[in-house]
Amino acid sequence: MAFKDSSEQGYSLTFRNFIDAWNAAPFGQYYLNTIIIVIAILSVQLITITLAAYAFARMNFIAKGFTFMLILIQIMIPSDVLIYPNSNTIAQLGIYDTKLATTIPYFISAFGIFLLRQTFKGIPYELEEAAKMEGCSRLQIIRNVYIPLAKPTYLAFGLISVSTQWSNFLWPLIITDSDENRPLTVGLSMFAKASDSGAQWGIVCAGTLFIIFPLLLAFLLFQKQFVSSFMQSGIK
Repeated sequence: MAFKDSSEQGYSLTFRNFIDAWNAAPFGQYYLNTIIIVIAILSVQLITITLAAYAFARMNFIAKGFTFMLILIQIMIPSDVLIYPNSNTIAQLGIYDTKLATTIPYFISAFGIFLLRQTFKGIPYELEEAAKMEGCSRLQIIRNVYIPLAKPTYLAFGLISVSTQWSNFLWPLIITDSDENRPLTVGLSMFAKASDSGAQWGIVCAGTLFIIFPLLLAFLLFQKQFVSSFMQSGIK
């Protein structure tokens, strides 16, 4: 074993692999695709989980308990189990290899509904009654009463959703077939297989950092908000 530094061994630190990785694959397109997918999923999820959570927390309807039980069961089912039926549905709809196909299965989050429902149930009902006396509709009550008081929960869920969708791999791998719609994770896997002489692991590792770095940077910048949001949401 030789105890030498990098200069004595004839090489030095360089960012060449990052440059080669960026030029060897359309990472700019992959970044754009991933950002569009993540924002689209989170935007729709925030709407669906808010309406569903309010319904389960404050409204009475037939089979309410049974329906919520189905929601809880869905949390326990691995998403990979649904890949085959979901892919068949996407094929029948004729939207294979589109960003819409990548996002549709995640528009409703059972975990988000459960998390937000617990938060809404903890909000005093008297606040809603006061809003009703002021003439507010249900949507106005949700917007002006429940959403502001549930901001820590929304932040906690948003962090989970973004990190999950940013690193999602299996479903986009199956449902996309072009660089115009592939996210970062799938694009990197295609890039690793592209070389006839085998993967160039230095460049592949540099490409992997393209995926990891945004999440790592976001966590470092918003670490306090990240921890406090989970504490206030009751997640230990």
